[in-house]
Amino acid sequence: MNYQQLTALIKKKRSFLCVGLDTDTDKIPQHLRSFDDPVFEFNRLIIDATIDFAVAYKPNMAFYESEGIKGWKSLEKTILYLNQFKDAVFTIADAKRGDIGNTSERYSKAFLSEPPAGFGFDAITVAPYMGSDSVKPFLKYPDKWVILLALTSNPGAFDFQTQKLQNGQTIFETVIQQSLEWGTTENMMYVVGATKAEMLSSIRAIIPDHFLLIPGIGAQGGSLEEVCKFGMNDNCGLLVNSSRGIIYASGQTDFAIKAREEARILQNQMEHELARHGII
Repeated sequence: MNYQQLTALIKKKRSFLCVGLDTDTDKIPQHLRSFDDPVFEFNRLIIDATIDFAVAYKPNMAFYESEGIKGWKSLEKTILYLNQFKDAVFTIADAKRGDIGNTSERYSKAFLSEPPAGFGFDAITVAPYMGSDSVKPFLKYPDKWVILLALTSNPGAFDFQTQKLQNGQTIFETVIQQSLEWGTTENMMYVVGATKAEMLSSIRAIIPDHFLLIPGIGAQGGSLEEVCKFGMNDNCGLLVNSSRGIIYASGQTDFAIKAREEARILQNQMEHELARHGII
């Protein structure tokens, strides 16, 4: 999915919601345990319940890798299911990969190549701290995206990312500036945590037109209004993720209904922000 298609999808759905499929086997409702693949069944029902309001889905690899072979199979079924809605959803592998060049080549093939060679995600999160040769292999796929970790939502982000360098910039600002030599607005996004919304102005000064993936709304306490105030551009330029606040809105048999309700609430708020900024 290219920039224009993603922007059009946001306007069509009047939403920039990304649903994080951080599917924890310890939190899946008990009644799903009788299925051969409870994780996929949970994901399928969440997708069906929220697809009217979400433009993107983001499986977090840790929740699948930690289950071994069966976890990878659940992930495969999930992305194959999402790919049936190819024009209606943007898919993100939240993998946070980034290694020496030949290793990144393999990671990029695994997540971005179309099946059966790979999973066929539209995008993958990538850690930039090994430099250009660890990122560029992911940028070779047409209409696929690298989502570079810039300023994350966790408390430990302050350990390194916000430290000032001799050039006066923070480390995260320097990473963003340097990465402009690697990709474009058509194939590179950036992760910026909603809990750091006040820093979005300085980020937008460097990358006014790029998409930003914003985690931290909901359970982590980020403010959607603040994110839009400082981070929204003329084309929206945002994908705002909610994981636990949607998929675990209920742990009972009504979990999909409650997930839909929470997704609808966020979509309504996003529609308001899109209209307020003159995008729809």
